Amino acid sequence: MCWSVFLVCVFITLMQGQFPPECMTPAGLRSGTCCPSPTGLSNDKCGSRTGRGVCYPHYRRDDRERWPLRFFNRTCRCNRHFSGYNCGQLCRNIIQMSPKEKQAFINALDRAKRTTHPDLMICTQRYEEIFGLDGNTMQCESTTIYNFFVWTNYYSVGKTYMGPGFVTWDRYQLMQLERDMQDMLGDPTFALPYWNFAIGGSECDICTDELLGARSNFDMNGISSNFVFSQWWIICESVEEYETLGTICNSTESHPIRQNPAGNMAQPMIHKLPKPQDVIDCLEMSHFDTPPFYSTSSQSFRNSVEGYSVPQGKYDPAVWSLHNLANLFLNGTGSQIHLSPNDPIFVLLHTFTNAIFDEWIRIHRPDAVAYPKESTPIGHNLHFNMVPFWPPITNAEMFVPAPVSLGYSYEIQWPTLPFTLSEVFTIVIVVMVLVLESAHASCECTARRRDWISCSGNKPAVTQKMNREGRSFSL
Repeated sequence: MCWSVFLVCVFITLMQGQFPPECMTPAGLRSGTCCPSPTGLSNDKCGSRTGRGVCYPHYRRDDRERWPLRFFNRTCRCNRHFSGYNCGQLCRNIIQMSPKEKQAFINALDRAKRTTHPDLMICTQRYEEIFGLDGNTMQCESTTIYNFFVWTNYYSVGKTYMGPGFVTWDRYQLMQLERDMQDMLGDPTFALPYWNFAIGGSECDICTDELLGARSNFDMNGISSNFVFSQWWIICESVEEYETLGTICNSTESHPIRQNPAGNMAQPMIHKLPKPQDVIDCLEMSHFDTPPFYSTSSQSFRNSVEGYSVPQGKYDPAVWSLHNLANLFLNGTGSQIHLSPNDPIFVLLHTFTNAIFDEWIRIHRPDAVAYPKESTPIGHNLHFNMVPFWPPITNAEMFVPAPVSLGYSYEIQWPTLPFTLSEVFTIVIVVMVLVLESAHASCECTARRRDWISCSGNKPAVTQKMNREGRSFSL
C-alpha cells in the first residue's frame, strides 16, 4: 500500500513537468479535460470567448501512443497566432515578474545578442554597390538575432518615425524579435514584457541590477559592471554614412551602451518620466492621425503617443511627451533615435508604447478608413509595405486589435480618470436622493403593514360553506 501511494505521488510530481499545474489535480485528471481559462472564467476555456482557441477533444488512450489520451482527451487547440497551454500568451509588466522570470528574460536577451540569426542576412551596401567591385560578390553578412533587430531600426529610421506607420512598424518589429527569440529558445510561449514608463518622477525603476542594470559606480554614464548588459557594445553608430558613402551598418561594434537617466542637466524638461495622466489624455484622442501626417500633426493619437504633441493632442515644438520623453529621459544610447535599440530598455519601452496603441484600438474600434491611404511620408500609406521586413508586410496588417488578430494581449491595469469636483457633487446628490427615496418607501411599507394588521384584527374571518345540494356560499 505504501509503495502504491509512493508511486502515485511520484507519478503526479513527474507529470508537473509535462502538463500545466492547473490541470494536475485529481478532479482534472478524472475529468480528462485540460482546458484552462486565460481569464479565470469558467465559461472561457482556452480563451474561447475572444476567439483565442477551443477546447478540443481527443479519443481513446495510451500513455504515449496517440498522446495525450491516457491523461486528457480534451486540450486547447489555439487559433491563428495564439500560443500557450491556455491560448493566452500575455505581455506582462517586468516589475511584476518573479526573480526567476526576470532572470530568464535577461538571459534570453543576452543569448539573442550572441546567437547568429538562422534565416536572415543584412546588406552592408546600397543597391548600386551591393554586387561588389567585381560585380559578383554580394555585400551582405550574417548578424545576431538582436543585432538584426537593431539593424532594422537603423536601416529604416528615416522612413518609420514621424508618421502614421510609427505604431504599425514598431509593432511588427517587436513581433519579429519575439518570434525569433521563441525559435531560438524553442519556446512558443515566450513573450516580451513591457516597462510602464508612465510613472512620473525622476527615478528609473527598472535601472537596477535585478532588472536592466544599475548605474556604474565608476562611470556615471555607464551600466554597472556587475550586470551583463555592461558587456554589450553598440552597432550602427554612423547613420550619415548611408547618404554620404553608400555604406550601410554592419555588425562592427564601437563602444559600450551609455545611460544616465535624468542626467541631462542642459534640458530640465526631460528629467522626469511621463505621468499616468498623460496616458489617459492620449487614449482619449479620437483621431488616429491628422494632416500633414507628420511630427507637426495636432489632435492626432499617433503623434501624441509618439511624443511630438502634448498628450492632449496639440502640437508644440517645445514639448516632448510619452514615447519620446521616455527615450530622452534615459540620456544616452537610448535617447538617440538610430542607436536606441542597442539599449535593451528600448524593447520594454516600445512594448509599452504598443500596449497604449492596442488599448486605443480597443477603445475606439477604428476601421481601415481611420488610417490614411495617401499623402503620408514615404512608406506610411495604409497599403505600403514596411521597410525592411521580409516577407513584405503592410501597415494595414498591423492596424488591427492584437488579442483578436495577432495572438497576444497585455496584462495591464490602465490608469483611470479621477472624479472632478462637479462629478463628486453629482454623485453625492444622487446618493442622497436614493437614500431619501429608500427611506420614504420603507416608511410607507411600515405604515401600510400597521394599517393591515389593525384592520384584520376587527374584521371577521372569511368563511365558506358549501351546501351539498348546490353551490351556495355564505360569507
